[in-house]
Amino acid sequence: QVQLVESGGGSVQTGGSLRLSCAASGLRYETNCMGWFRQPPGKEREGVALILAFDNSTYYVDSVKGRFTISQDYAKKTIYLQMNSLKAEDTGMYYCAAVIHNCYTYWRKGVMDYWGKGTLVTVSS
Repeated sequence: QVQLVESGGGSVQTGGSLRLSCAASGLRYETNCMGWFRQPPGKEREGVALILAFDNSTYYVDSVKGRFTISQDYAKKTIYLQMNSLKAEDTGMYYCAAVIHNCYTYWRKGVMDYWGKGTLVTVSS
């Protein structure tokens, strides 16, 4: 059974930082691409960052470039999202997800094979 378990969410002031973690189990981690998505209140879910487990390539949505960094601990099958210079518009539920094929395309479309339950990030001024 595949499990993706997120942690690290919380409340922070504008300009602050948070680091999210997602521990994966039950899947062949090395063949997957792992991504972070977020869903702000009342808005649609969007892909935030993607990492290809097998070659460490990374991709970001434009709104977080230069502020967020996705990384992985391959041995622990865990990915991270370091979020710096947080803004109010970064508020939302953050989800970890995994996909095996057509990684970048499916991430952009939000069509992933597995999803975590999410962790809430609240940024206030």
